[in-house]
Amino acid sequence: MQALGAGATARVTGEIAGLGSNMLIVLPGGAGHGAFGSNTRGAPLFTLADVDAITREVGAVRHVAGVSSRSIRAVVAENNRSTTLSGVTTGFFAVRGWSVERGRLLTEDDDRQSQKNCVIGHTVADDLFGGQDPIGAELRLHDLGCRVVGLLETKGVSTFGQDQDDFVAMPHTTYARRIGGDDHVGTLMVSAVSEERTDEAKAAIESLMRQRRRIRADEDDDFTVRDLREIQNILSSVTGVLTTLLASVAAISLVVGGIGIMNIMLVSVTERTREIGVRLAIGARSSDILSQFLVEAIVLSAAGGLVGAALGAVGALVLSRVLATPFVFPLEAAALALTVSVAVGVVFGVFPARKAARLRPIEALRYE
Repeated sequence: MQALGAGATARVTGEIAGLGSNMLIVLPGGAGHGAFGSNTRGAPLFTLADVDAITREVGAVRHVAGVSSRSIRAVVAENNRSTTLSGVTTGFFAVRGWSVERGRLLTEDDDRQSQKNCVIGHTVADDLFGGQDPIGAELRLHDLGCRVVGLLETKGVSTFGQDQDDFVAMPHTTYARRIGGDDHVGTLMVSAVSEERTDEAKAAIESLMRQRRRIRADEDDDFTVRDLREIQNILSSVTGVLTTLLASVAAISLVVGGIGIMNIMLVSVTERTREIGVRLAIGARSSDILSQFLVEAIVLSAAGGLVGAALGAVGALVLSRVLATPFVFPLEAAALALTVSVAVGVVFGVFPARKAARLRPIEALRYE
């Protein structure tokens, strides 16, 4: 259970890190309405001037991107699918750490000239173009035709279950004029110079945006700056709670195993009553009999613990492959499991051992 939980946590951490551990997302609307979003009701959107201002004035920032998105139907010949269309500034791909598998990314010239060019993800390419090379082909988005200039490298499904490859990106100016109807920006995506300076970048962006949006000192922010590390911590705590819950349920098996050990040792005491009587008759002390049966119980439970740890590791490895999570073998949990197994042997072995040690020699020798 601990290995599966650690693997799930590692997967979440890896996917968040894939988005960028030094990445910040600026959303319109104040915080306090959910862990992952914001209350956008009545909040003004951003502008391209905000993107330029952050780029110029926040030294802890490396890349800034403006993103506006909507769901749209993409059509190629007789093939069509609903997908996500995003109008992005050129910094978007640098912030996301996203490159192309074939073709090229969108450039500043594309954005400046409002070119009808786009880049697409693998899901869109597979559904609309099949096995054909999409580079240079035309893709129709609503009533706008755009030329595919790049095929993005695959990113797979995100932690939140979203297919990141079901995606089309075009220059933000083209999106604003042809799709959105205005030049407002829905989301700002920012990457800090380094993970260590992420907090500095966040504080500077909050201060700058308050100035630009003319928010008085006694007013709450009408925007939210999300640090992906916050999301990572929340998801890690959730997986941690689930792991603890599963481990607690699995701990019931320890009680069942302990009762089994006690019953086996009680049967052993009954079957070896004459042997105990002989040992007592030739000078063995009660403490010797107690030690003998207690050691047997400990050895039995320790051997079972070792076998259980090995089977648990193999089971976790198999399930990690099935569930597509990293295999993480927690040595601390294995050591703890073995320690608990020995403790179970001690606790549940005491009663049979004491029963054997309290036998009277004459009665034990007479036992058939």
